[in-house]
Amino acid sequence: MKITRKVNQEPVNTGSMADIAFLLLIFFLVSTTILQEKGLMITLPPDQEKQPVMPVNDRNLFKISINSKNEFLIQDEPKQDLVGLREELRMFILNPTEASDLAESPKKAIVSLKSNRGTDYAAFIAVLDEVKGAYYDIYGERVGLSGDQYRHLDLDDSRQLALYERGKEGIPMNISIAEPNK
Repeated sequence: MKITRKVNQEPVNTGSMADIAFLLLIFFLVSTTILQEKGLMITLPPDQEKQPVMPVNDRNLFKISINSKNEFLIQDEPKQDLVGLREELRMFILNPTEASDLAESPKKAIVSLKSNRGTDYAAFIAVLDEVKGAYYDIYGERVGLSGDQYRHLDLDDSRQLALYERGKEGIPMNISIAEPNK
């Protein structure tokens, strides 16, 4: 068997292929937007072993539970949606009529949020938004703003920071998020 070889074949110049690949890589790195996960801005509590357990009066506790079917149990009453929850929370926290079944004072009011492992994130976040919205409405009302305006105050501006601090003064945002049930 005789092997034939083409002697006069021109070689392909591959020296610039690495440069082209590098330029394409740079192009895609510069032109691609990288997605950033937003997540929830929640401050996690410190380790449980270091935390002392403090007794809480039931009167100061506003209980919200969400089951695995995304049904709500608000203050032991089943509800299908969150209509009116924000106003109910405002009344509970502020207790303007000094009713005996509402919080003793805004400082002592605690909103307890408990979910089930099967609860959808959307349902949990909707409830959390309502709870935070109620607090922002209260803070905004104290400084003559709406809850949404208060939430979007620029904290780098000293005047707006003073409004922000004055709105929150004396009313901490006490939200207790319990571990989900199995």
